[in-house]
Amino acid sequence: MRIAFAGTPEFARVALDAIVAQGYEVPLVLTQPDRPSGRGLKLTPSPVKQAAIAAGIPVIQPRSLRLDGKYAEEAKAAQDALAQARPDLLVVAAYGLILPSWTLTLPKHGCFNIHASLLPRWRGAAPIQRAIEAGDTETGITIMQMDEGLDTGDMLLIRRLPIDSRQTAAQLHDALAALGADAILEAIRQLQAGTLSATPQPEEGVTYAAKLDKREAPLDFSQPATTLARRIRAFNPVPGATARLPGMEDPVKIWDACALSSNTSAAPGQITSVSPEGIDIATGQGILRLLNVQKAGGKRLPVSTFVQGWTLPD
Repeated sequence: MRIAFAGTPEFARVALDAIVAQGYEVPLVLTQPDRPSGRGLKLTPSPVKQAAIAAGIPVIQPRSLRLDGKYAEEAKAAQDALAQARPDLLVVAAYGLILPSWTLTLPKHGCFNIHASLLPRWRGAAPIQRAIEAGDTETGITIMQMDEGLDTGDMLLIRRLPIDSRQTAAQLHDALAALGADAILEAIRQLQAGTLSATPQPEEGVTYAAKLDKREAPLDFSQPATTLARRIRAFNPVPGATARLPGMEDPVKIWDACALSSNTSAAPGQITSVSPEGIDIATGQGILRLLNVQKAGGKRLPVSTFVQGWTLPD
């Protein structure tokens, strides 16, 4: 079976590597254009492009696949390249571009998407982070037959995964990436065996995972401590959660925190205790204990180290 692949970040790279390792023929990879990265803003290829080059797979990087859009010439070149690749299937994982109708119908078996949620919950751009932020106790991978809607296609295979109460988005991402790779291989095996069946998504339970925005970083201490602790884990590592501490000119980044059930009469945002165990801040309900922080321009530090160089002003 000839399997073309479209994806960009590390989540997708894990799946591409698994498909290649399984011995499937991958005639073409589509990925986003190289982006500036690092302190020098050097153009850097995506993890998927790096993996494809290492495997000797041709790569194309159109800025759009819309034949009637701003980058119509690049889209037409991509259409020609994909047609020449003659894929039986196009596997898509966190590609980052909208797939127009021609891409969905060009491969013999259409396009399979590796989506990091239990659809129809958390359709959209940031399902991993929004699941943690919402306090979900379970997530998973849905292999979906893509259509022209936003994650609305029929479900082909589902794999479930519990969310640990202390799990960050980075940790959950890695677990789901591995699960997604296993799931897409199983879906392909079932497709080849003729045992793969499609199930329409239920109409109830639809939620949307809005794209992450750096403007969400500042913590609102009028919210409950449990909500804030989940938000910190959901935004680790990006866009990050931030808070202003007395004596600090710039907000500090909060890498880890936990909610305490302790009651307090202190106003939300007021620091109630500073110790090597944590910086305790009153919230709308309960206490939020900061455990790992980073000041602007500094290193990520456990609070036990951070408090040695920071004194709460009188």
